[in-house]
This record gives sequence, structure tokens and C-alpha cells, in this order.
Amino acid sequence: MSKITEEIIAQLRIKEDFGLGEGVAYQISKLKELGIVDIDKLPYSIRVLLENVIRNYDGKLITLDDVNAVANWPNGCGELDVPYMPSRVVLQDFTGVPLIVDLADMRDAMKEHGGDPAKINPIIPTDLVIDHSVQVDYYGNINALKMNVEREYERNHERYKLIKWSQQSFQNLRVVPPASGIIHQVNLEYLSPVIHFREFRGEMTAIPDAIIGTDSHTPMINGLGVMGWGVGGIEAEAVMLGQPYYMLLPEVIGVRLTGELPEGATATDLVLTVVEMLRKKGVVGKFVEYFGPGLDNLSIPDRATLANMSPEYGATMGYFPIDSSTLAYLKLTGRDEKHIQFIETYTRKIGLFRTTNAPEPVYTEVLELDMSTIEPSVSGPANPEERIPLTQLKQRVNQIIGDYAKTRGSESWNTAKFEMDGTEISLKDSNIVIAAVTSCTNTSNPSVMIGAGLVAKKAVELGLQVPPYVKTSFAPGSRVVTNYIQNLGLEPYLEALRFHTVGYGCTTCIGNSGPLRQEIEEAIKEKDLFVTSILSGNRNFGGRVHQLVRGNFLASPMLVVAFALAGTLNIDISKDPISYTTTGEPVYLKDIWPSQREIKEAIEKGVKPEAFKEIYNHILEGDEKWKALESPSSLQYEWDPSSTYIRRPPYFKDFKPGEKELKDIKGARVLVLLGDKVSTDHISPAGIIAKDSPAAKYLLEHGIDYKDFNTYGSRRGNHEVMMRGTFANVRVRNQLVPGKEGWWTKNFLTGNIDTIYDTAMQYLEKGIPVIILGGKQYGQGSSRDWAAKGPALLGVKVVIAKNYERIHRSNLVGMGVLPLQFEEGQGWEELGLDGSETYDIIGLKEGLAPKKKLTVIAHKENGEDVKFTVTVRLDTPIEVDYYKHGGILQYVVSK
Repeated sequence: MSKITEEIIAQLRIKEDFGLGEGVAYQISKLKELGIVDIDKLPYSIRVLLENVIRNYDGKLITLDDVNAVANWPNGCGELDVPYMPSRVVLQDFTGVPLIVDLADMRDAMKEHGGDPAKINPIIPTDLVIDHSVQVDYYGNINALKMNVEREYERNHERYKLIKWSQQSFQNLRVVPPASGIIHQVNLEYLSPVIHFREFRGEMTAIPDAIIGTDSHTPMINGLGVMGWGVGGIEAEAVMLGQPYYMLLPEVIGVRLTGELPEGATATDLVLTVVEMLRKKGVVGKFVEYFGPGLDNLSIPDRATLANMSPEYGATMGYFPIDSSTLAYLKLTGRDEKHIQFIETYTRKIGLFRTTNAPEPVYTEVLELDMSTIEPSVSGPANPEERIPLTQLKQRVNQIIGDYAKTRGSESWNTAKFEMDGTEISLKDSNIVIAAVTSCTNTSNPSVMIGAGLVAKKAVELGLQVPPYVKTSFAPGSRVVTNYIQNLGLEPYLEALRFHTVGYGCTTCIGNSGPLRQEIEEAIKEKDLFVTSILSGNRNFGGRVHQLVRGNFLASPMLVVAFALAGTLNIDISKDPISYTTTGEPVYLKDIWPSQREIKEAIEKGVKPEAFKEIYNHILEGDEKWKALESPSSLQYEWDPSSTYIRRPPYFKDFKPGEKELKDIKGARVLVLLGDKVSTDHISPAGIIAKDSPAAKYLLEHGIDYKDFNTYGSRRGNHEVMMRGTFANVRVRNQLVPGKEGWWTKNFLTGNIDTIYDTAMQYLEKGIPVIILGGKQYGQGSSRDWAAKGPALLGVKVVIAKNYERIHRSNLVGMGVLPLQFEEGQGWEELGLDGSETYDIIGLKEGLAPKKKLTVIAHKENGEDVKFTVTVRLDTPIEVDYYKHGGILQYVVSK
């Protein structure tokens, strides 16, 4: 292959009017004419990456080697390091608030070291959507939305003042206020232009919207033909401050779709099947790109549903090329007609537009999926890839609860009887206590949201009701959903089943499900019931949805309503009666299930561009509460030392610019010993703060009543809370203390069982380094930077695991924690380790390089040594630089 040179890049640069005035573009399709790259054979996602490195080529951050590495794809996959320059950064408030705190801290550090704090600003346009702070405190009544919003503002007043300060103080930052919608749906329906037309290097330029976001489900935007994926907050900060995002040149797994969904199956069923299929295949760190004739049968909302679940199947992203469906969706959502025409003209010209008869690209590997074979399913009880066909659900639930009953010392199922609102309630193992149509995966998809409304309508007309022990909620992803649900007259039916709108944001899926009724919580505890939830979200890890709910199942919004009516998962809903009419007649799923034609007709009638225009024209203004919120305007943030929400973090304590001297680690102790599939929920929990946890103790000592604890996510701006919340999930199983769950560990200084936080503080005081030992898929789940920040502040120097989820590994590096990987076939169990040893890690002081091998010596109490080799999971040269500086933040300020 001929190499791309500066002269070639100059030839690719064109200047013409694509419909919005004259501007610059880089016509990568010319590479085929020049005999350098056959663009037709490149996956569309690699074409977007190629345009990105060519346009950003400067000989410094982006070199000709970088350009040719991408152009020469698939050679070098998994080996060559390439820089990616996003055109936009997207934040949600849980991860956005600590990022703003970090930027404010960096401004202070700049000032303290003689620099100009005003230099700390996002260089890349950044959007922050406040959507993760609403909690389902009130539900099942007409005032639930209003009351939840009021409670949200009460709880988050300090955080929202900080965000409003940042909006006024930082350049290039756009804020979407609370109660507007979930980040991914707002991004899809409004924020993304698909192709920018803006100034770049002094000239108006066409720029594909290429983003990173601090929410792991950022890939939802891939459904619109936009490249993007989730990263940690610390990586996002580096990008916002002008650093490239460095990654290994990815393999691209092609998923060839054929056929169309059969009657009775939904996009949710399709995505649960894909999650199962791709998890089995193994696509961590890879791009997935969808292609084939089946794409013509998938709407953009269907594609977005598939793309959203990329983290669940482990891929960096799940990409759909720009095509005629993209343009149709932009028209439907009220985008400017001239801009839509500009997108089509530009993408066709440079080779980014997919047509039905275009040659299929060449992929690293191709998987085939005939969508006509998709069957209705749910996934659970604890991982998204645990798909269960509806016909097998009852059998699986019986097995799960049978196994759990044995842990109670009996094979029989438990039942609790109690009175609630004057009615005797019988609550059993398998009963559903939470049924949530929650934001993210499905609420951007009118087919399943309208479908849920139609299910409710048919059920109400038959006289069905939801059992009183089921906590129901309806959390649309944007106000547009409410508009079309109301226009179609479906809202009264949802409300008749107590599916009232509770908020516009990420609720149950991230643990913001709110409390259950006290009577129900007491019954669950008294009888140790295995109760369940059914939700239309994307995450169902243990302890995530609610700390008392042991089995969590993902399903379409339509099935959520149907199962809520049944009140149990111990049912073959495909053939057993869901409920009974007031006259005792059985009602089956088929009796309340709408046809695809009914749903399609309702979409055509109810979903209109005018609604999108009306709602999004005013979205940045916020409600009256946001407008009335007072916030200081200053260059540096005015820290309040008494705040329990926002504290200046200690990352720059004793900071000295430059690289740190590398030393071998000697005499380290294991703080936490973990098995497989430990998620970032386990490491840095979201949801409620348990009453007797270390974080609760801190808040009580600072005069905060339990009712005002709020959630871990809302307090991510206070490192004192988050340090104590690290490894404090009630379902964490630290193998140093077998039989216990939660925030406990063995303190080897005292020999006692103590909290992880208190033990870590004692080790820090004595100067003893600590490490974590883990298993497979360490750090799976949400892109939580606190899952790395927390361990770093607890003194964790090293994590050794069998393998890592992509984002979490990167976050560890960004916080100066060294991720090491056991050799294939090895692990702490295979090596005969139990965590009581002291550990030496040898080879650091000689220098570091990507994927270097180090030696670990574990000294057992009986004098025996276990020696083994590990791989340094610093995958790129820039990650080595970050680590040498103590982390990304220190690197950026040093530079």
C-alpha cells in the first residue's frame, strides 16, 4: 500500500459549498482514486476514524504514522496506538459534577503554582445534561412528577449551584437543566448535529460529530451514525483540555442483520439476544458495526436501542452508518431542513453515506443474525447477558429461588403476610416489588413506549389492576414521549395502572428507584424473601436496583407492564393467565398485546416534528426552579469547608510538576480479595447510602439526618463520602471475610474484621501499600471514575486481575493505580493465594513500557513464597506517561 503523505492530505482537502456556505472538507473517498486505500472495503466506523486523523493531522499530536496506521486497517489491530480527537464531549451530572470539581481544583493548582487559572477551560465543546439526580420517592399518583422534582432540587441545591457556576465560569460548556430528559435521548433527539459546520483552524469546516461521554451508554448515539463511546471522567477531562483520546487500533466485528422482527417481538428482545450472542463471542475493546439488508428494517430508535447496549455486550461501540433512515429521523425530530441536506451532500461526497446496493465492507470477523428468529425474552437475575426466553422463565425462576431457599436452610419458599392500607397482603418469593419503565435503552423508542401504553389500555378495558405491593414508575427519556403518549390518549390508561410519570431522567436502572413501602421492606427482611424487579433499563447487577431486591430482570416496556399486572416472575406468561377480569375470566398476554400494525399506526398518528421543535427550542432555559437558582460568578470556585456535597479534592496535595520516580512495591497487603464479574457498582456504588455504612457514619457525624443522605451518585463531589463508599455495596463479597457481604475486610495489623475504609486508613498511616486481587471482567459496568478515584484515595497502588473491562482499566491508569494482569490460566485461586500474604512487585524501578512483564512475589505466613509473572496493563505510551506523572490530572497541569 502506498503511504499517505502531507501532499496526499493536501489533495484530500477540498473547499466547496455543501449547502451551508463554502467550507473545508477532507474527501477520504479520493484515496481510492489515488490507489492508496480502497475505502469501499473499510468499515464505516474506520472511515470516520480515518477522516478524524486526517483532518486533525498536525505533525505533533497526530502524525503521519497515526494517519497511516488507520489507513492500513486491519493491519496493526490491537497493537498500534492511535489518537482520536473528538469534536464534542458529553457529560451527565453524576460524572459531570466530580469532573467540574476536578477542573475547579486544577484552576486552584494552576494559581498556586504560578500559572493562569483562566487557562483551565474546555477546549472541546462540552454538553452536560443533568439527568441522574432524580429519584423515585413519589409514585402512583398524579403529583409524583412535581413532588420528585421538588425533592430533587432540595437534595441537590449545592450541586446545582456548582453546575450553574461552571456554566457561567467555563467557556465551551452547555448545560441542559434538570427535568428535561436523559442524556442519551436528548443527545439523539437534539444535541447531535451528526455533521458539524463550524470554525476549525480559522476556517468553516465540515466535521463529523465524533464524541466521548462520561456515561458508558454514550454509544446510543451510534444509532444515528455518530461515532462515540463512554470513557471515565478523568479521560474526558484530558480530552476537554485538548489532549487526544489514545486507543489501540480496534478490530471491527461485523454483525450482518437479515430479515425483520416477527410479530410479538420487540427491539428489546433483539438487543437482549445480541447481548447474549456478543458476550459469548467476546468483543471487549472492539468496535461492532451492523450491516446487511436487515438495516433497512430497523428504524433509528431501534438502532439506538441496539447501540445503547454496547457496554452490556462489552464492545467499545455498536455503530450504524449514516443512511436514508438517519435523514428521515432528523426530519421527524424537527432538525433544520438545510442542515439535513448538508449532511446528505457532504457524507455522500466523502464516502460516509451507506446505500442499500453499496458493496459490503470487509470486517475482522462477521456474525450473522436473522431477526425473524428473535423471540420474546427477559434477562436476569443479575447480568444483562443472562437472556431467558419467556417460555423458559418460570422454570429458571423456580431454579433460582430453589437455590436461594437452600441458603435459608430449607427447600420451601417463604411468604410474608401483613396489612397495608387496610388490605391484607401476601408477599412471596418471586413477587415483583418494582416494575419500572425506566429511561435509557428503550424510552427513545416510540414503538415500545406506545406499545406499553396500548398494553395498559387493553388491560384497563378488561378491568385488570396491578397488585398493591408492586412499586410502579414511568420515567420517559424526554418530554417528547409525554407529548405523544398524551396525544394518543394513552396516559390515563398508564395512570390507571399507577404508571404515572415520576421524572425525566435516569431512575431505577442506576439505583434511583427510591424506597419501598416500610411494610414491604420489613416483610422482605423478616422472611428473607427473594423478591424481584422488572425494568426496561440496561443494568441489573446485584444490589443495583434496590438493596432488598435480589433478582432483577430486564424486559421491554410492554413486558414490564404485563409482568406488573401478574405481580410475579413465577409465571409462564406465554401461556398462563396474567390476571383475571372482575367476573373471573382469565386474561392472557395475547389478549392485551398490540399488533405491529396497531403500533405503527399509532406512531404515525402521534409522533410529530412539531413536538420536538416546541420542546427543544426552550430546553436550555430550564424550569422556574432552575431560573431562580442563584450561583456565584467567579474565576475560581469558592469552596465551602462545611459542605457535605462539594469539597476540594486532595489530588494536588504535595503536587510537584513532572514525572515521579518509579520504585518497586514492597510489603503490600491485600485490602480486598474478589472473584469474577466485579462491577463498578460493587467498587463505587450508586443508589442509596446504607444506614450502617462507613459513609452513613460520616454523614451522621456531620449533622446530616438519614432522610437527607441522598444517593452516592449525588455526593460524588465529596471525596470523603466516596472514599467511605468505595467497596461499600451491600453485595460485595470480599473473600478475606468469607460469609460476609458489604464493606468489611480483614485488618492484618490487628487481626480483626474491620471496615475497608478504616483498615485502609490504618495501612496509609503506617506507610503500608495496599493492593486488590480480582478475577475475570474486573470493573464491568458503568464508566464510574470514582471506581478508580476511591481505591486511589484508599492507598491502593495496584490491582491484579485476570482481565479488565475497558473503561475501568483506563480509569485506574488515569488515577495512578497500576492495573496488572495474571498470565493466561492463572489467578489468585489457581496460584493458591488467599490474600493473607504480603506482596512484592519487582521491575518497576527499571522503567515501564506498554505491556511490560513484572514479577510478583507473594510471601505466605508459613514462610513459603509464590512467584509469578504479570503483564502491566498500560497499553499505550501515553498511559505510561500518565502513570509516571501520578495520573491524567497531574499530567495535564504539569504540561
